[in-house]
Amino acid sequence: MSEELIPADELNNALKRCPEWEGDGDSITRIIEFEEFMEGIDFVNILAEIAEEAQHFPEIDIRDCKVTLRLKTEEARGVTDIDIELASRIDNIVY
Repeated sequence: MSEELIPADELNNALKRCPEWEGDGDSITRIIEFEEFMEGIDFVNILAEIAEEAQHFPEIDIRDCKVTLRLKTEEARGVTDIDIELASRIDNIVY
């Protein structure tokens, strides 16, 4: 996978692989709402294993039953294929 920055004009096309995510300047963001707080915590615990395996870590914000995830590649100062791939993997565990 490439750590090459995805140009802003190509980001929307790249996000077709993970349509629940939105381009947000130099990152991509997804908000996931759960019925109960502990469901969000369980999700984050599963997500942590995937992020550790990928060695790529999202910003995670948990408020009540909402989990907000933000992905970007720090070295590239923006979104790369690595972020799109992890977003796609995260989408596969959302229940």
